[in-house]
Amino acid sequence: MPKGPATATDRAVPIRKIIHIDMDAFYASVEQRDDPALRGRPLAVGGSRERGVVAAASYEARVFGVRSAMPSVTARRLCPDLVFVKPRFEVYKAVSAEIQAVFAEHTPLVEPVSLDEAYLDVTENLQGLATATEVARAIRAEILTRTGLVASAGVSYNKFLAKVASDFRKPDALFVITPAMGPAFVEALPIGRFHGVGPVTEAKMKQVGILTGGDLKARSLADLQAVFGSSSGYYYGVARGIDERPVRAHRIRKSVGAESTFSEDTTEFAVLVERLQPILDKVWAACVNKDVSGRTATLKVKFSDFEQITRARSLRMPVGSREALAQISVGLLRDVFPLRRSVRLIGVSLSGLQHGAGEESYQLGLGI
Repeated sequence: MPKGPATATDRAVPIRKIIHIDMDAFYASVEQRDDPALRGRPLAVGGSRERGVVAAASYEARVFGVRSAMPSVTARRLCPDLVFVKPRFEVYKAVSAEIQAVFAEHTPLVEPVSLDEAYLDVTENLQGLATATEVARAIRAEILTRTGLVASAGVSYNKFLAKVASDFRKPDALFVITPAMGPAFVEALPIGRFHGVGPVTEAKMKQVGILTGGDLKARSLADLQAVFGSSSGYYYGVARGIDERPVRAHRIRKSVGAESTFSEDTTEFAVLVERLQPILDKVWAACVNKDVSGRTATLKVKFSDFEQITRARSLRMPVGSREALAQISVGLLRDVFPLRRSVRLIGVSLSGLQHGAGEESYQLGLGI
């Protein structure tokens, strides 16, 4: 019978002190901070009333069900009084740099996940504070002082539980899951609250009767492997409160992408270009959010008969703007015409990533 991952009781594993920091409604909070007229109002950053997608939503908008990555038309329908604000990514990056500076004063082991989210290993901290909870409290206070923004923090002995803890009582929360609490806490956790279990996997788990961490823990590794394949080891471990992934200060991401399946297939170039726009919004927002840029743009097209093709273009320099990405993507789309079948899905991704935009980048009007 397959054995599960080794646990802390199987061998001597030092207990780590991990903090997960997550800024509360970051983009929207920056906009409300900088414009008092927006405070207390339902706010969406990105998109517009007619097209695009929501990059971020204020908590006032979330009450109505507005969420990030939601089409603007849907968000407007849910919240007629929703205010749309154009994103100011350079401002968000500058604020994120201030937040990162606070982290660096406490530990060199910082793994940024995005502009507004990071893991910190404070097993040893630079300020000599006695507990990870004290470190998290100090970081939250310093972020508020320097930026005027609120951060939630989760503290635990591994990354999985720290992430769960930071989200547990948001917004404006500090929650701690101790080693003694961990296994029982996970057993009671709804499966949809597990980091790493997205909507598709959640639905799949519920179909086989896995509704809570306790249900997941009751399954053998062999059972999980039969249904979830390569992810089964991760699920098996975290169901027992075990996650030995280290905080990586220089994590490398391979690609950023998004795609959309249409409710109606089409062969019209103009329609496909229009449907490409929210996908480009998502990809570029992810690039800015993670402070990466890429040299290879790839267009994915899936036809009505489910055959799939890709077209890619590699550049001498990274793509420097959303408009440049759109220019390249539309050019790749044009290359697949004329069509013999209708299209049911398109996607765009950027690979060959590097941190930041670099000294030179591909902009509109430059040769490829």
